[in-house]
Amino acid sequence: MAADVLQRDLGLTADGLAALTGAFPAAFALAMLPVGVALDRYGVKPTALALLAIAAAGSLLGAAATGPWSMLAAQIVLGIGCSGMLMCPVTYAAKTMPPQRFGLWGGIIQAFGNTGMLLSASPLALLVDHAGWRSGYVACALLAAGAATAVALVVKEMRAAPQAPRSMLADVREVLALSLSRDIRGPVVIAFASFAAVLGVRGLWGGPWLMEVKDLARVPAGNVLLACTVALIIGPAVAGVLERRFQRHRSAILVAGHLGAAAVIGLIVAGGPLGWGVAADVVLLAAFGLLISAQVICFALVRAAVPPERVGRALSAMNMSFFGGAAVLQALSGLAASAGGIGAALLVFAVALTICSVAFLRLPGPR
Repeated sequence: MAADVLQRDLGLTADGLAALTGAFPAAFALAMLPVGVALDRYGVKPTALALLAIAAAGSLLGAAATGPWSMLAAQIVLGIGCSGMLMCPVTYAAKTMPPQRFGLWGGIIQAFGNTGMLLSASPLALLVDHAGWRSGYVACALLAAGAATAVALVVKEMRAAPQAPRSMLADVREVLALSLSRDIRGPVVIAFASFAAVLGVRGLWGGPWLMEVKDLARVPAGNVLLACTVALIIGPAVAGVLERRFQRHRSAILVAGHLGAAAVIGLIVAGGPLGWGVAADVVLLAAFGLLISAQVICFALVRAAVPPERVGRALSAMNMSFFGGAAVLQALSGLAASAGGIGAALLVFAVALTICSVAFLRLPGPR
């Protein structure tokens, strides 16, 4: 929603902006190593409070950025701080819910978390138009402070089960080993493209596609993106219900959702030269949000594959792939945008979704 003014004020090209914003998921992915260990060692509440404080600091750094390097620092700090936004509640649910209920609750958690995207559509467009893009970062700092206050007042921490003394390095090695293990290899591979597509379509390139290719103003473009946002709120809860009801077929649901999302991206791009109206983008973006929401099944597959005392590490190992893939594919999409325009950037995610879905079907792992 602010890509154009960010490029202008920070002196960035399209591929430079993609590379710079890719620092966020890259830092996020690397932070998964200590975060996964901290969740199992120290518990959810202290880990969440520490990370929310870092996220607030990163937001203020973003508001004060004056060029590419200072914004890069802000993106890295933000990535570290936001690395627990999903993992903390998901790990809390994994440690307190039986496996057969975790898929449903994982979907509810992600659906509730995705409601924050509502703020980054029309409301952010209005804020940028009236107060500038820096005000968006200040608003994020205030949201982080509010979330930290809620965690401090509401979350009841559980005491971690006693464990044999281990070094932090040994714990980190275990997270890395889990990410490559046969136990969760399939979900880790499909996750590589899964969240990258959400960040790429809804976060980075959706706004520029609507404003530059479809000639919409900022606020109308934000209104169109609301369709995708609403779908990303409803979709995870629906996927959670489907996972619980059709557990024997959850892998098929996961793959169908990702291949369907890839096909929808292709249709969105095709609609540019074919001259499809904005109504088609509304429908296709909503369909994309619903289909890609099957990604929550990855969490259920990983939860079912490991014992409770290792669930924080295992979920963090998969989350490394979620956000590591986002960092890699956002950088690739920036190069594609420079070579072939925004449509080429979007197709990077369609190709990645297809490759990773096929690989998931061929790899061992939980089903």
